[in-house]
Amino acid sequence: MKEKDFSATFLVDQTPEEVFTAINNPRAWWSQSIEGVTDQLNSIYNYHYKDVHACRIKVIELVPEQKVVWHVLDNYFNFTTDKSEWIDTKMIFEIAKSGRQTELRFTHQGLVPHYECYEVCNEAWTHFIKDSLQDLITTGQGQPTPAEEADTFNEGLLQKHLP
Repeated sequence: MKEKDFSATFLVDQTPEEVFTAINNPRAWWSQSIEGVTDQLNSIYNYHYKDVHACRIKVIELVPEQKVVWHVLDNYFNFTTDKSEWIDTKMIFEIAKSGRQTELRFTHQGLVPHYECYEVCNEAWTHFIKDSLQDLITTGQGQPTPAEEADTFNEGLLQKHLP
């Protein structure tokens, strides 16, 4: 039996265009410690949270008002034994009209329950998608991790942990 990837879905009254725009601004809903371009096809950006988590992500699909896909190129967790967790996984945002509302379905393809990080990642993604991103879409204000809380971006940490 195949394990289920992490997934979260919600409906909003905003347009698919507004949802698409919000997704592509992860500094406003995920973390203010993201470095690089996040809203252009084939761009690569870095996410960093203290010395706990760092990853390099490539934007591999951008279909306005319909879909955004990020591919995790490299990843580091300081709390997992298996250092390959998240590598080659995909974060998929699917946008669709549902009656008068817009549905957003987020799937972290490859983030499955047997992962050592699953419990922590499940809790974090649930917050960032269902609270922060949804709030950004509906109120204009997300709940990203502040830059000062995430610590300043440290290229040395990424170079140390990510090839």
